[in-house]
Order: sequence, then C-alpha cells, then structure tokens
Amino acid sequence: MSRTSIPLDSETKDRLGELKREGETWDEFLLRLASDEEAMTFGAWSDDEAEAAMERLREGRERGDT
Repeated sequence: MSRTSIPLDSETKDRLGELKREGETWDEFLLRLASDEEAMTFGAWSDDEAEAAMERLREGRERGDT
C-alpha cells in the first residue's frame, strides 16, 4: 500500500481532530468522512422507533450487556 501526505493548515487539522473518534486512525477517519453511506440525521427515527431503541439500551444496561 502506498502512503501519501496531504498538507493542511494547523487550524484545519485541529478542526478535523475534533471530529476524529478516540482510537480512530487518520486513515479510518478520512475513509469514514468519504463514505457513500449517509450519516444518520436528527429525526431519522420516528418517536416510537427512538423509544424502542432506548428501551433496548436500558434493558441491555440492566443485564450488563454494555
């Protein structure tokens, strides 16, 4: 696999660093940003779907599945 460097202004790198997830490599981060998949947006779930997901999360926490 070849490697490359992309020159960035330090302010740009800092702003990108705030979006990068903990433990994520820069390559993983950039691949995630460039993904064709659409990010989930606010309101993507109905109220019923959101409540059902929260209930499953609560149940998992009570069982210790987190």
